[in-house]
Amino acid sequence: QVQLVESGGGLVQPGGSLRLSCAASESIYAWGWYRQAPGNQRDLVASIGYGGTTNYADSVKGRFTISRDNAKNTVYLQMNSLKPEDTAVYYCNAARRSGSRHWGQGTQVTVSS
Repeated sequence: QVQLVESGGGLVQPGGSLRLSCAASESIYAWGWYRQAPGNQRDLVASIGYGGTTNYADSVKGRFTISRDNAKNTVYLQMNSLKPEDTAVYYCNAARRSGSRHWGQGTQVTVSS
């Protein structure tokens, strides 16, 4: 079982920035960040493959950046120009080369003045 530890959430004003981190207990093939607001389904925000190929939801393109440090088994989500509609619990998802997928515990991001 892959152990994942997320950090970096919090309360920020509109227009502000936050950086989320998710550290794994082993090497990860592909990463994803998802978010879930109350009453909504969990949606993909951004993903990054082992070679660094990235993909973003249209709603965050140009504002969020996903990156990874393979030496640290860690993925990051830099979130800039945050909006109230970005408020959600953010979850990292780690995929092993075998195909198994694992979720982080989630971290709350609240964008409010």
